[in-house]
Amino acid sequence: MAYTPITLPVIPADPEIEKKVSETLSRMTLEEKIGQMTQLQLDLLGEVGPGGRFRIVPAKLDTIFGIYKVGSILNAPYSYCLDAKAWNEIIPQIQEASMKHIGIPCIYGLDQNHGTTYTNGGILFPQNLNVAASFDTELCRKAAEITAYETRASDCPWTFSPTLDLDRNPAWPRFWENYGEDPLVNALMGVAAVKGFQGDDPNHVDRNHIAVSLKHFMGYGAPLSGKDRTPAYISPSDLREKHFAPYLEAIKYGALSVMVNSSSINGTPVHADPILLTKWLKEDLQWDGLIVTDWADINNLYIREKVAKDKKDAIRIAINAGIDMAMEPYKTDYCEILKELVDEGGIPMSRIDDAAARALRLKYRLGLFEHPNTLLKDYPEFASEKHRKAALDAAAETMVLLKNDDNILPLRRGTKLLVTGPTACSMRSLNGGWSYTWQGHLSDSYAKDYNTILEALTNTFGADMVKYVPTVSFNQEGSFQDETVADFAEAVKAAAEADVIVACIGENSYCETPGNISDLYLSANQRDMVKRLAATGKPIVLVINEGRPRILADIEPLAKGIVDIIIPGNFGGDALALLLAGQKNFSAKLPFTYPREINSLVTYDYKVSEEVGKMEGVYDYDARVNVQWPFGYGKSYTTFAYSNLSVDKKEFGPSDMLTVSVDITNTGSIDGKEAVLLFSSDHVASIVPDNKRLRAFSKLALMPGETRAVKFHVPASDLAFVNAAGHWTLEEGDFTLSVGNLSVPVRCTTTYTWDRPNI
Repeated sequence: MAYTPITLPVIPADPEIEKKVSETLSRMTLEEKIGQMTQLQLDLLGEVGPGGRFRIVPAKLDTIFGIYKVGSILNAPYSYCLDAKAWNEIIPQIQEASMKHIGIPCIYGLDQNHGTTYTNGGILFPQNLNVAASFDTELCRKAAEITAYETRASDCPWTFSPTLDLDRNPAWPRFWENYGEDPLVNALMGVAAVKGFQGDDPNHVDRNHIAVSLKHFMGYGAPLSGKDRTPAYISPSDLREKHFAPYLEAIKYGALSVMVNSSSINGTPVHADPILLTKWLKEDLQWDGLIVTDWADINNLYIREKVAKDKKDAIRIAINAGIDMAMEPYKTDYCEILKELVDEGGIPMSRIDDAAARALRLKYRLGLFEHPNTLLKDYPEFASEKHRKAALDAAAETMVLLKNDDNILPLRRGTKLLVTGPTACSMRSLNGGWSYTWQGHLSDSYAKDYNTILEALTNTFGADMVKYVPTVSFNQEGSFQDETVADFAEAVKAAAEADVIVACIGENSYCETPGNISDLYLSANQRDMVKRLAATGKPIVLVINEGRPRILADIEPLAKGIVDIIIPGNFGGDALALLLAGQKNFSAKLPFTYPREINSLVTYDYKVSEEVGKMEGVYDYDARVNVQWPFGYGKSYTTFAYSNLSVDKKEFGPSDMLTVSVDITNTGSIDGKEAVLLFSSDHVASIVPDNKRLRAFSKLALMPGETRAVKFHVPASDLAFVNAAGHWTLEEGDFTLSVGNLSVPVRCTTTYTWDRPNI
């Protein structure tokens, strides 16, 4: 995932589509071209009617499409979730108005982030962080494929997904939307998602697939403060080598659009950065896709970032930097101001033609001119049993067993359980944000037919074996952090009758800025609850249901079993019950580093110089790297042994391919799956080397006693890094390749530097 050959352009042009784009563009007025660069929210097209339901207002359609020629609409009503039938009524009206007034179809976009997020009745999968924990790219591809199918049933051809920001600050409230902290995992999961969403041909996306918008390009997941939409300060090497890598891979595999980071990197808002938007994406890659802003982020160039004096100045900066479509989303004055800028020469006509052509190209690639609508009646597998099973299996594959002292798990039949804690009865917690509504705050209502953790445990172990006593509960009317605390005395009393206490801890649903926190510790109320229950002497199993790693170092020693279910979706309760009962086996591993201390927040690829306490001859002032659980950690009900690690070349040059082989044996008594991770370490480099880097991974299933060989084919160029001059370089010297507890030395025999720094 370093310097690998790229065929340019990354998406080969289709001559027939390009001819259509050119012909359509030639017939368009300036106002119509600007309209194609405009995206407004659904609310501007209608009103809330009887029963609080949204309905289209024809006069508003005539204004938006007849006067302003708007090319795209997005989003859903805030207060409730539409079902597929309602989408089939609303979007066709929008398309009819667009074709009537412009002769060009509208492109509708929704944040279908973990399943059909904004379609009531559709299938919700685990969030992306869960998917990453599976280390199974096929699971990711399949979830995206089903989501695309069900989104088309809702007459929507475009999703703002997948999210490929690297999770580099665990306090960040969007931590759970991404595939963890590692560039390779994000890249390969991103590629799998693109294939699942779009299919195999980006020039001809069929009616079972939808276009993606990779977000949020880039560096969004590394805010210095940990707060949403706040500045990041990223070294040029890390920006190119790590943060750009997932987007590059996904674009190489045909991603058709990109959404931009809302904040700034090293002082420059990404929406105003022509180097990242135009040079890196469009020129260096010869990529002909569409760049869309995030929500109102052109406005934020003057409102929040203060790099523009007013809206007109902000539009000039953003469009010239490379923005093609503005998610305005509130006002039509964007269209008027943009026309003024063109008339005055502030934005060249060539930039307008390029942006409008990119919007048209996306619509032609989606077949919207021939088939503006796709309707529920043509999608018989919508919310089918097959899709439900896929979501259940995915949930089970993405929960991480972190502790299992004395083999307390799986729970034996006849075990009396005391269940408590704020996430035990919460569908909000199981689904997180982007679930039915933006904040996921109505999930308990919309998902009432699915099982909470308590309901699933009761169904699996029996009503006579499960007792629930409330202790800490979420206050659903206030902030996501608001909690209500009951008297612990009843729970302590009930513990006397129980064999095992299942304490369900974690977070309520949140999304984006409303999820900001100033304290990464799990709430004091929940930690106090665990301490009071531990004082009873009964064994505790902690079930962690959270979107980011909340620190719990003081209660971890009190538990015999710990399971991090992250945010598994509607089938999370059922999947957890199957795992705790031993009907399924754990196989997931952490795709992030779980911190132990508030001031020791590191990622697994930390610089070797951070291990100050371990360095011989250096004063030890305890600046060690100390974590609760490392990246890639996860247990199983069976055991695995690694042996016979080998590499076909002990010495290599920059053009070589390294084949690494290792044998994996299931040494336990039950079937299991193991995620096999290959790391490299560079001993000496011209800039401080990383402790280690993930270079490949694979997931395999093994029966008891079975041994299988896993082979990884790693281009030697993947061991390169971006040097201080901003160029990829592979330097002469020693490396270590490691898998499990095994390692093998290799050596690069020559130094080579590539002359194309950005790709």
